Amino acid sequence: MPIRTHSETSLPDTRTPWGVRNWIQLGVLAATIGIGLQFYLHVLQAGSGAAVTVARPAGVEGFLPIGALMGWKRFLVNGRWDTVHPAGMVILGFAALVSLLARKSFCSWFCPVGTVSEGLWKLGRRLLGRNFQLPRKLDWLLRGCKYALLGFFVVIIMRMDTATITRFLESPYYRMADVKMLHFFTRMSATTALVIAALVVLSLLIRNFWCRYLCPYGALMGLLALASPLRIRRREATCIQCGQCTRACPHQIAVHAKQSIAGPECSACLDCIQVCPATRTLGLESRIPVTHVWRPGTVGTAIVLLFVGSVYLAQITGHWKSRLSTRDFRIGLMMMQTIPENRTGMKP
Repeated sequence: MPIRTHSETSLPDTRTPWGVRNWIQLGVLAATIGIGLQFYLHVLQAGSGAAVTVARPAGVEGFLPIGALMGWKRFLVNGRWDTVHPAGMVILGFAALVSLLARKSFCSWFCPVGTVSEGLWKLGRRLLGRNFQLPRKLDWLLRGCKYALLGFFVVIIMRMDTATITRFLESPYYRMADVKMLHFFTRMSATTALVIAALVVLSLLIRNFWCRYLCPYGALMGLLALASPLRIRRREATCIQCGQCTRACPHQIAVHAKQSIAGPECSACLDCIQVCPATRTLGLESRIPVTHVWRPGTVGTAIVLLFVGSVYLAQITGHWKSRLSTRDFRIGLMMMQTIPENRTGMKP
């Protein structure tokens, strides 16, 4: 069977069966939507001045990775944990640990944005019969964007001293950063809507457009994954060169031509393994201390247990819930309503 090269404009797809990874993705996405709705109701109640009966969910802080990165730098320097959005540091730490242990599996198994991105390109394939692939040089150039964005944030944070980071992490702006993220969606401007619409269209046409080209979070996880002891390995002796693994790979890796996959793009989604018709030809393996093959169920169980353990440990040590009081939260909401109007003459 002929294998299409990376430079072609489209790639025939090999369908992968629904598996344990997809169930975990669906569960995390459903939980994320539930957390978002709960936070929305909490903000409504707090802003109305009525009694607050809906608790503020800490998980919403997972969408504040820049603040979490600042928090980790300060913690590593002087041991101070962020008390305003502590769960953000926990979630970033969990994602980093998973990437160090099991490649960039956070992106393909757990990240809700990655799940939406995957769902979009699969929908596009169903509607159009295929997905499109950019020319090699353009693909390589665009992939550099996410690393450039990551480098931009990292350089700025590394140049900040701990006193400056502390001022930011304790500022009125950062206190309400989760609300500002909520307003990004609930008070969307026309420009924002157009950008999101463009990303949706591109994600329908091109596999994992956001994750592949623009996500600095994924870029960080990919770089950390370089230290992972796990690799997708291919046994040449049993490989029949059918090319199904390459066509199934959502990251456009030529799996059929490599003995092992060690680069930062592999997310350990295991789709290549699922579609391989040759028994024991592909496997996610570690060789520390001896060779061990990881099954999808084992990988999924390890990721879920690691997340649950991270949250539980953070809860019992007081590093999960924000110490921002309901009174201070309400004051912050009022400031958000009044300061923009006083400065610009426009309501937010």
